[in-house]
Amino acid sequence: MKTKWLLLFILTANVTSTFAQIQMEMKIIPLDKPWFFRQAGESVWLNASVPGTVHTDLMENNKLEDPFFRTNEKDAQWVDKVDWEYKVTFQLDETLQNADHVSLEFDGLDTYVDVYLNGNLLFSADNFFVAWKVDIKQYLREGDNNLRLYFHSPTRVGLEMLDNHGFDLPASNDQSENGGLGNSRVSVFLRKPGYHFGWDWGPRLVSSGIFREVRLRTWSHAKQNDFYIKQLNLNDSLAELESISELVVASSGDYSLELWSDEKKLAETSIYLEKGEHSVVQPFVIENPQRWWTHDLGTPHLYHFDLKLFHKGLLLDVQTKKIGLRTIKIVQEPDKDGASFYVELNGRPIFAKGANYIPSDVFIPRVTDQQYKWLIYSTANANMNMLRVWGGGFYENDIFYDLCDEYGILVWQDFMFACSMFPGDADFLRRVKEEAIYNIKRLRNHPSIALWCGNNEIDVAWSQYKEFKGWGWKQKYGPEKRKLIWKAYEDVFHKLLPEMVQQYHGDSFYWPSSPYYKEGDHASKNTPAGDIHYWGVWHEQHPFDDFYKYIGRFMSEYGFQSFPEWRTVASYTIPEDWDITSEVMAAHQRSGIGNMRIKKYMEDHYQIPDNFAHFLYVGQLLQAEGIRTAIEAHRQAMPYNMGSLYWQLNDCWPVASWSGMDYFQRWKAMHYFVKAAFSPLLVSVRQHNKQLEIRAVSDKITTDSLTLKINLFDFDGNLLQSKEFPFITPSNTSKELAILQLNEWIPKGQNAKRLLIELLAVDANNKVHARDLHYFTPVKELDLPKNHGLKCTIENNGLVYILKLTAAKLAKNVYLDFPEMEGFFSENYMDIIPGEELIVYFSPKSLVNKILTTEDLKILTLQDTLKN
Repeated sequence: MKTKWLLLFILTANVTSTFAQIQMEMKIIPLDKPWFFRQAGESVWLNASVPGTVHTDLMENNKLEDPFFRTNEKDAQWVDKVDWEYKVTFQLDETLQNADHVSLEFDGLDTYVDVYLNGNLLFSADNFFVAWKVDIKQYLREGDNNLRLYFHSPTRVGLEMLDNHGFDLPASNDQSENGGLGNSRVSVFLRKPGYHFGWDWGPRLVSSGIFREVRLRTWSHAKQNDFYIKQLNLNDSLAELESISELVVASSGDYSLELWSDEKKLAETSIYLEKGEHSVVQPFVIENPQRWWTHDLGTPHLYHFDLKLFHKGLLLDVQTKKIGLRTIKIVQEPDKDGASFYVELNGRPIFAKGANYIPSDVFIPRVTDQQYKWLIYSTANANMNMLRVWGGGFYENDIFYDLCDEYGILVWQDFMFACSMFPGDADFLRRVKEEAIYNIKRLRNHPSIALWCGNNEIDVAWSQYKEFKGWGWKQKYGPEKRKLIWKAYEDVFHKLLPEMVQQYHGDSFYWPSSPYYKEGDHASKNTPAGDIHYWGVWHEQHPFDDFYKYIGRFMSEYGFQSFPEWRTVASYTIPEDWDITSEVMAAHQRSGIGNMRIKKYMEDHYQIPDNFAHFLYVGQLLQAEGIRTAIEAHRQAMPYNMGSLYWQLNDCWPVASWSGMDYFQRWKAMHYFVKAAFSPLLVSVRQHNKQLEIRAVSDKITTDSLTLKINLFDFDGNLLQSKEFPFITPSNTSKELAILQLNEWIPKGQNAKRLLIELLAVDANNKVHARDLHYFTPVKELDLPKNHGLKCTIENNGLVYILKLTAAKLAKNVYLDFPEMEGFFSENYMDIIPGEELIVYFSPKSLVNKILTTEDLKILTLQDTLKN
């Protein structure tokens, strides 16, 4: 029997009560006993880690070399062609024996696996993106209970699906050739992360395994399957909400549900429930609610809720959620240019500042909680307020969304489809529907979820409505197959997924694809509505200044590549590899044009160093300058443009890529530059048409009275010209402050190659609120002083080192490193002009007995990379 929205009576409690500690009947038993694995058909079982993957277990048992080192990836391609088995043994103890029900729960299985208990087939899994659970009480026996999982080769399963489908489907990033499959691209048929099959920044390492936790859960009478806090109405004085609990009742009888928050009972329901599934709704209110904000606009306040299920005074089950109260909308209002596209949070239009996020490792279970914390801290610390969870990875672990909630970071959540066309048969649609329901329900309580997006780039890649647009996919098929492929697309992205979002997260926004313009047309480099992915810079070799030319209403992708720092490159190479054209450096560059494209852009902007380590460093500066230019262009275009999400935040292995943080989560130069470009108040200069255009951009609603100081220096630190004037900071928009004629700021007799302009926005107390430096010529033409006279002192206060830096002459892009000590510098890759003292803080990653001194510090400047 299933009862929908069953509610007998509600006791809305304004009474505060201390809930007595009662032992809960439900028990959760992690299956963390020793696990073992083997290749199917082999006789020897090896030690395994759960959560884990076949690849990492093979490495731990010295059966597989690290596939991230040099070109070892090639030697790991056999792993996904064979079947694997995992097993564990547990005892039938008193807890299991006395429970009415024992549920076996897998939070994540990768991917095609038969699960057996004591020789009985429990179920067969076929989707990476859902959890699996089954009642096993009837299969338990005295003594040892043997749980065995048989993982089928995902490649062989995919090949069978491809054969049954009858023809291949576009999958641009599936590196089937690297996997020995020729043109047989199977990734689209499997509900498994697309990036496992390779991408233009990642290797082909197709894993199997138990990648999330596995447990036993004992229960009797009834349990909660889901707990959702639905927001009905929110204003400054009152929040009207509903608690919706999905219950499974095994024994008919009287039950009660109590909703608590901070030791205060908010609602209580007493109800008679028949055996079966039920949804129980409890209305409640919160007076004078505190709202959840992004960290840059306010406090991301979270309420802690406990929903307790009782039967005859016995506590059966407790579900816990942290909820943020906020209103959020994606605003698309027609205007003279087209239509807006921006996030409105609590009635406040916000400019989305952030990045696209990919999984932090090919082997997902290796990502630690500490790594997640550093990643989200680094996001907030760099003044970002949004991350896009990209559709070629996976629906992230709970900790990712918990941290986004806590740090006040919005999430643009893709469904897991990217850069491919997909089948549309009934079984595939079933798997997609189950996946959508599971993940919408899992994530809908998170205040950080800003919108759901159907897929990444498929709408523009196929370009159904423009015959000669797109990526050339549809031209490979005849009329009948094209019709079938497009119907499958519409069934998933214009019917199934929006229906599931509406049904299970009805107050949220669904966007069919990214980028997307409108029904019957497709996004381009400058469509005046929807969102845009601009790849003219990089793929089409547009100059960096074209970031000002191609701007849409929301820039959800753009980017430029760099190599990781020397320490990271050294982790996967040996000296003979230290050339960007070497086989190993090419293997760790998955964009075929990549290494030489970096070099080509570098020729336009910098002198190309002969030293390999210097080349890596200059490559990072190049990337940083390019993305800084893009962010400034996008922010200056407010309110026409209201979002700037660069590609990409992070890496899944050590590689040359578009990331701002490398695989080891070391900040590249770009991440430091992004932090400055996303500052709440930005003043910046653009040199254009023989003019200097100076603008201010502010994220604040309130305005401030500041003074803009414009200082012209030579590289020796001499102040040659100065001007200042008061201005009022703009209110959540961009504002032109001044247009300077270029010839008026290059004095006669002065060489423009030895000059810079400093912009300072200061208050009445001369406190600097924003700063920018501008050079008149490309960096490669600058006449940089060979002897900058850079000096550094180091103090230690116990946990943090304080570095104080000065320079006698301009020191350009000063890079600081303690080669023997992993840690974090508060600033890096900065310009130091004479007369200023720059203070930088260094936090070691771990505590050591040694006290660092200037002898341990390595300093590199752009001057050090010049040939003459």
